[in-house]
Amino acid sequence: MAMTAHDIERFIKDALPDAIVEISDLAGDGNHYSANVISASFIGKNRVQQHQMVYAALKGNMGGVLHALALQTSAPE
Repeated sequence: MAMTAHDIERFIKDALPDAIVEISDLAGDGNHYSANVISASFIGKNRVQQHQMVYAALKGNMGGVLHALALQTSAPE
């Protein structure tokens, strides 16, 4: 069973409550998403560390239930 955009957003916001999260279904198939995540938790972290934080928030679903996620992360300006 595929994850919904709402599920992805919920996982991320549970781990990063201040996050602004925008999810798009890239292929309309419920398997290929993009996420834009902005969070103060990313301040002082490099891009790899930011992405690791988001992947950790997904609790092991990446690569399994969630097939593909194009990820953009940043700290608020």
